[in-house]
Amino acid sequence: MNTTAETTVPKISLKDVHKSFGAKSVLDGINLDIAKGESVVVIGGSGTGKSVLIKCIIGILQPDSGLIAVDGEDVTHVPANARDAVNRKFGMLFQGGALFDSLPVWENVAFGLMQREHLSRAQAKARAVETLEKVGLSPDVGELSPAELSGGMQKRVGLARAIAGEPEIVFFDEPTTGLDPIMGDVINDLIIACVKQQGITALSITHDMHSARKIGDRITMLYQGKLIWDGAARDVDHADNPFVDQFVHGNAEGPIKMQVRR
Repeated sequence: MNTTAETTVPKISLKDVHKSFGAKSVLDGINLDIAKGESVVVIGGSGTGKSVLIKCIIGILQPDSGLIAVDGEDVTHVPANARDAVNRKFGMLFQGGALFDSLPVWENVAFGLMQREHLSRAQAKARAVETLEKVGLSPDVGELSPAELSGGMQKRVGLARAIAGEPEIVFFDEPTTGLDPIMGDVINDLIIACVKQQGITALSITHDMHSARKIGDRITMLYQGKLIWDGAARDVDHADNPFVDQFVHGNAEGPIKMQVRR
């Protein structure tokens, strides 16, 4: 067995991926490799296509052309039953939490477990409580409804749900949006702890540069459908790229112009 060759296969690989909506090109030839256990953060302004990128990887959207591979397997045009097997490798922390209001917290966390692994309610609840503890929430929180939780607690529950099935890959969609700076940093620390402890490969999208610097091993910037910079997170403040420099430092003046609809 050639273990060296196996370890060099990217966990996620995108080759010349294109996606348009009508005349608007959103992804214009994306090339991106993410190694096993690596945490990559895609930065960019609102409406630049960051969410579209993730939706193409997880199969919600179909790219117009190009190749998307997971563990070396082309998943760009796989049938539904094969896609389900691939998606079992994935976990997702949604921007808005996306919790089910009608279910208690523990059932939110265990929802995927009960659907995919057909666990009994008792088994699923035990797994949910164990996972809630990993994100700093006590067992009694599992009995509450999402409406009884603060925004920060809802994010923790969302993170618990994302990792409950012990996924190999987790996608983080604007993980700190809507949180105050302190709670945002708590979520960053939890993401780092969960990803590193479980050896998870992570792909995050955000416009929060503090979060990007903290949770990312690598940062890449999406602008006008292309990845215009890619480098170590520690180098993003000295990217020597006027687009990246403007975005990172939040300057109104620069090559990035706000789109004004008339």
